[in-house]
Amino acid sequence: MRRRIPLAWLQLSREKARMLVAIAGITFADVLMFLQLGFRSALFEGAVEIQTSLKGDVFLISDRYRSLISRDKFTERRLYQALGYTGVRAVIPIYLDYVQWKNPVNKQIWNMFVIGFNPDDNVMMLPPVEANLDKLKFPDTVMFDKGARKEFGPIPQIFQQTGPFKTEIENREVEVVGLFELGTSFGVNGHLITSDLNFLRLFGRRREKGLIELGVIQLEPGANLAQVMKNLKAGLPDDVRVLSKQEFIEREQGFWNTSTPVGYVFDLGAVIGFIVGAVIVYQILYSDVSDHLSEYATLKAIGFENNYLLSVVFQEALILAAMGFFPGLMLSLGFYQITRQATLLPMAMTIGRAAFVLALTATMCCVSAAFSIRKLQTADPSDIF
Repeated sequence: MRRRIPLAWLQLSREKARMLVAIAGITFADVLMFLQLGFRSALFEGAVEIQTSLKGDVFLISDRYRSLISRDKFTERRLYQALGYTGVRAVIPIYLDYVQWKNPVNKQIWNMFVIGFNPDDNVMMLPPVEANLDKLKFPDTVMFDKGARKEFGPIPQIFQQTGPFKTEIENREVEVVGLFELGTSFGVNGHLITSDLNFLRLFGRRREKGLIELGVIQLEPGANLAQVMKNLKAGLPDDVRVLSKQEFIEREQGFWNTSTPVGYVFDLGAVIGFIVGAVIVYQILYSDVSDHLSEYATLKAIGFENNYLLSVVFQEALILAAMGFFPGLMLSLGFYQITRQATLLPMAMTIGRAAFVLALTATMCCVSAAFSIRKLQTADPSDIF
């Protein structure tokens, strides 16, 4: 069998400086796309940590609710009305708000997101919380999010050394009786969990018992979710919204994607990375075709068809895509680690994201190749010689 000459590789490797510039450009574009997609994923994952950790099938929110950082209260009577519907097993009122946490080391004040519910309801799917529910029944006790930002103080380290200890929230002395982990998001820097009674004690006259931000509805085993939701939507007043868990999650993510500039910025960043890479590869391939136009014309003259010559350019594009992608992937893994340590955001590389960026890289290079070969298609050996 006749051995085929690796013409595409020989073309690229002949101009090593040009090839390295192309690889560097693709690597830069890939890192930019990886970072933007990573931030976008962290935005959506971090925004729904509370929703995903709640044990519930149906959720009630105020009709003026926008997101966890833009919420409104409604009367818990709506929950007890829901309890009378067929298929509903239990209802759980949840209080949500920000409190002023005092760093026990430097005494600085920071806003922290607090979640309050009746410990008897066991509504959180967090093993550390489930193990410490009895402790939250005591007055002025809270659990601290060990995934919170460092501004709140070295609480996990203090707790590991001393066990439960007292600190100050809203000018009130409380005791930290346990740790759990929800982590940070673009809207919340850390969480506290406490009982509903302790929640109301923290706010004093600023909060009224019975006005809640979230209602959790748990259904009977085998209950028809769609039918129960249909009945609730038809029967409950229009001052509340009835959502499934998936709808609740999608609503929160939709808020960050469409109602804030953050999601748009990350999408735009990924698009810019794609365009930058495409322009760089186009310039390199176009220069390569222009510099070797006489050689391509010679191949045409001796019988090679246009399709073969075009395939050479596309092979060059795919070689560059592969050689630029893997350094970009390695650099991005390092940037993910640095970002995760600095911000505590859930930045993690996934196989799906790596495959998606690889496909984008191949597409980017092939699009550039398609534009760069126009001159090659019109090349006529009689004009060259």
